[in-house]
Amino acid sequence: MNWIDLMLFIVYMAGMLGVGYYFHLRNKSVDDYYVGGRGMGRWHIGLSVVATDVGGGFSIGLGGLGFVMGLSGSWMLFTGLIGAWLAGVFLIPRIKQLSDKKQFFTFPEVFGHFYGAKAALLAGLISGIGYLGFTSSQLLAGAKLASAAFVDLNITLALTIMGFIAVVYTVLGGIKAVIYTDTVQWILLMSGLIFLGIPLSWVAVGGWEVVSATLPDEYFSFSNLSWQQFLNWMVTILPIWFVGMTLYQRIYASRSASEARKAWFIAGVFEWPIMAFMGVGLGMLSRVAYLNGMFAELGFPAGSDMDAEMGLPLLLRTIMPVGLMGLILSAYFSAILSTADSCLMASSSNFLHDLIQKIFPRAISDKLIMNASKLLTLLLGVIAVLIALKLTEVLSLMLYSYAFMVSGLLVPLLAAVFLHIRDEKAAIVSMITGGGTTISLIILAKDLPLGLDANVFGIFVSLASFIIINSFNKKLKHGNSNL
Repeated sequence: MNWIDLMLFIVYMAGMLGVGYYFHLRNKSVDDYYVGGRGMGRWHIGLSVVATDVGGGFSIGLGGLGFVMGLSGSWMLFTGLIGAWLAGVFLIPRIKQLSDKKQFFTFPEVFGHFYGAKAALLAGLISGIGYLGFTSSQLLAGAKLASAAFVDLNITLALTIMGFIAVVYTVLGGIKAVIYTDTVQWILLMSGLIFLGIPLSWVAVGGWEVVSATLPDEYFSFSNLSWQQFLNWMVTILPIWFVGMTLYQRIYASRSASEARKAWFIAGVFEWPIMAFMGVGLGMLSRVAYLNGMFAELGFPAGSDMDAEMGLPLLLRTIMPVGLMGLILSAYFSAILSTADSCLMASSSNFLHDLIQKIFPRAISDKLIMNASKLLTLLLGVIAVLIALKLTEVLSLMLYSYAFMVSGLLVPLLAAVFLHIRDEKAAIVSMITGGGTTISLIILAKDLPLGLDANVFGIFVSLASFIIINSFNKKLKHGNSNL
């Protein structure tokens, strides 16, 4: 990489650290640190939501999907559009009203309100672990991009650098730093892709004549996937809009339910079609470049064994002229950081507020709580880097983290908020059996019936457990009342 590109990249990263330090000096309370003072508007929230949900992991992951399956990969983010709009219509009005009344900071506090302390504790554990894994996936995405862009940078060192930058400004600035940098980062990513990445890639590979001649017809079809694949995406990604800690923090941070709903509608449109087609489109162009030998000098000649998720970073490295490479790299790193910081903040909030403070309750000042949160965020950031070092595929790590949270938390959340069922035992058993089933099936790595994802079975077991325990408790209560 040319020194000009490197300097642009360094200036950008220094700017992100500066934002963290700016809010570090201005955060005066736990309310500021965790939920931004509860007065933020639709555009900051909406862009932060989409930046967090899509971010760099899905950007790199979508590029990988475009590389292996073409336009059909865009269906993954269609599930995000549906999830965002459903949550905006049905969930936000209920949750915002409740959070304003109870002054919630975290998602598991909703479980505490409906089910009790034990259910909230378990929900905090599931959410904290899930978002720790998701943080790892984002750092891994950044490391893959960096190692492809910098010739002498191996993935381990790249991961360490990404972890340091993401953790430090998140530790310093809290949720305000996260949301405001998300807004800038998302604008930077969109601008970089629209004005630089896509047009330069299109010209570099030879335009439509070369693209159409190189890729098979199924790459231009929306049916180049199985119904099982679509269902697996649907049951993994759509429900996260109902159980995602990062999303609840932004509901709480919004100045009103109306602003939050509009923010969710904005986020949905940016997910699909805008980001979905740009992501898979660049992945398709990277496959054209690969098949035509454009990566040969980088050690990946046509026909060689290459990670599909490396296609997009290699394409950018190949085609970008001096100066623009630094800008487009900054755009992609901004997307990665926008998700990593939010997930790390969510995991830290879960572990501190929903676990540590509940297990060891004592009256301490806001300042001590903020300092403890920063220390814990730093520790969790280190753990996230260590997890990423052990795993190699961004999209799988993201989806596993999603699946773990969804299969454990979705059923009891829907039962409480929409059906007003307050059976703590049913909720606890549902969370344990649902999340446990999904993780067990993932670890065993067995071929599952009909090619369905482990999460499908986890949600089914969670639902069955909730219904059985709730029915048993109703009969028991009815029998006792007749005595």
